[in-house]
Amino acid sequence: GKSERLIRYLANLAVNGHPPELGADPTKIVSERTSGTTTVMAVPDEVKAKSTGGMRKILLEQGPEGYAKHVREHKGLLLMDTTWRDAHQSLLATRMRTKELERCAEYTNAALSNAFSLEMWGGATFDVAMRFLHECPWERLESLREKCPDVPFQMLLRGANAVGYTNYPDNVVKKFCKQAKESGVDIFRVFDSLNYLDNLKLGVEAAGEAGGFVEGTMSYNRN
Repeated sequence: GKSERLIRYLANLAVNGHPPELGADPTKIVSERTSGTTTVMAVPDEVKAKSTGGMRKILLEQGPEGYAKHVREHKGLLLMDTTWRDAHQSLLATRMRTKELERCAEYTNAALSNAFSLEMWGGATFDVAMRFLHECPWERLESLREKCPDVPFQMLLRGANAVGYTNYPDNVVKKFCKQAKESGVDIFRVFDSLNYLDNLKLGVEAAGEAGGFVEGTMSYNRN
């Protein structure tokens, strides 16, 4: 609709600037992107002092089985935040750059240290980072992992499709998950758009063999 087209237009301007075909003269446009267009969110000192390793500490010390046990025994509500993955994928065509996420990473680490997970990778983020933002998705993962050490990182894995749009050989999916785990992913949320069990099973096995916490997912639609 009209609102979506407007949002996409603004997102394109924010990422790529004004197009010359609409009369923009690049020599007369002062770009602030090199010096940063977003504000670094400061974390209060008292918040920093309270950090005890967060939920990720449990996962690192007790492994996936210990973390699953902790989740089952937890009496309160556990949150999964998807801001770094689905929020800008759904609203801004996945166009947030790594440097924009880095500026809020320390604050995010403090705010979400007691969350179940932060879904920040997988889905369309891998493809868009390379094709449209000309960034390395692996470097994004590793950089944010360093800046956000206390929150379990979660990725969305498309089963046998990994983060692509076709089925890949088993060894490719398993190698991909192994590298994702080494680079900073803790939790793998695995799904298949058609709930095809063979594709789903491969993703679950690959994530498990990599040492990740596996979250099997069923897809629902109104049909």
